[in-house]
Amino acid sequence: MKAAKRPGRFGDGDGLFLVVGSTGSRSWVGRVQKHERRRDIGLGSASKVTLSVARDRAREARTWVQLGLDPMFEKRKAGGIPKLREATAKVYAANRKTWRNEKHEGQWLRTLGAFAFPVIGDIRVSEITGPIIRNILAKIWLTKPEAARRVRRRIGAVLDWAFASGYRETEAPMRSITKGLPSQPKKDGHFAAMPCRCGGLHDQVARTDLV
Repeated sequence: MKAAKRPGRFGDGDGLFLVVGSTGSRSWVGRVQKHERRRDIGLGSASKVTLSVARDRAREARTWVQLGLDPMFEKRKAGGIPKLREATAKVYAANRKTWRNEKHEGQWLRTLGAFAFPVIGDIRVSEITGPIIRNILAKIWLTKPEAARRVRRRIGAVLDWAFASGYRETEAPMRSITKGLPSQPKKDGHFAAMPCRCGGLHDQVARTDLV
């Protein structure tokens, strides 16, 4: 697609386009849509931005829209310390291509959207502390144990990315947070043992096997 030279708009899929101007200029554009309204987001010059990077930026812009964020506003804030919603968009866009099914992708945004974003979605990743995370998890730790574990893992993944990207001075203390929570009830999927009164049948089967 990058070899296209005639003026026009050339689609790569998933809302990413290469726009070739009448003067020969070439740029990437991502199309997003929400509430049946379409909007084009500039993603950079094709002479400086590779196709791979353009795809990542397009995915990130679409994720911002899914999270209720304005892609243009988020672009203007580039370079600052992101809030949890913004950091989630980056982690989600970078990792979703490695996930095997759409169900897992949807769970990522739903669990954080339901339990984390209402409390810390608009807090910068550098300001999210262990006690803040613990308070979120404590509300559902015993009543929704599986959801709580997912929220813990996903907050941890986002904050790990923030630390590796230089947005946090320390890693998220997820292990200490877990120790500060009560033990979850163990889920036992085994049925209780029942007395067997079929010894004769067992003996018969055993003799048959030996024949």
